[in-house]
Amino acid sequence: MNVNLILAIVAGLLLVIGFLGTFIPVLPGAPLGWLGLLAAFFSEYCKISIAGLIITGIFAVAVSVLDNIFPILMTKKFGGSKTAVTGSTIGLIIGFFVGPVGIILGPFAGALIGELIHRKGETEGVFKAGLGAFVGFLTGTGLKIICVLGFIWYYIVSFIK
Repeated sequence: MNVNLILAIVAGLLLVIGFLGTFIPVLPGAPLGWLGLLAAFFSEYCKISIAGLIITGIFAVAVSVLDNIFPILMTKKFGGSKTAVTGSTIGLIIGFFVGPVGIILGPFAGALIGELIHRKGETEGVFKAGLGAFVGFLTGTGLKIICVLGFIWYYIVSFIK
């Protein structure tokens, strides 16, 4: 089999896995997507420029950092604790096994439970703090989705050039 074809296929697979990583917390979505572009760069089938690779690399790093910062910032802004952020992540992992509704509601439910644990059962402000963790999670996830979809678009267009 042709090495260039193998590189192009590996690139596509890494981009798909990177997209899945935007939803699955244990997979680094944007970095895996960028590795797909790196593999495509070395394939003769794809026309990825070095400038494009550098720019997308910067985006991958920035989105990865922001994805970790947004939940903390939003939770603090809404009056929540780190436990709510942790609960949101655990809720996503559990929700992933439930299906699409679990992926959406899991982080919110996890944040609520985490904040209830942190406040030792007191309910005042728990909903607001849970909402903050959830909004931060959605913001970070949204950025990852946009970023990796951009990488996929760049990969597809690189065949046309």
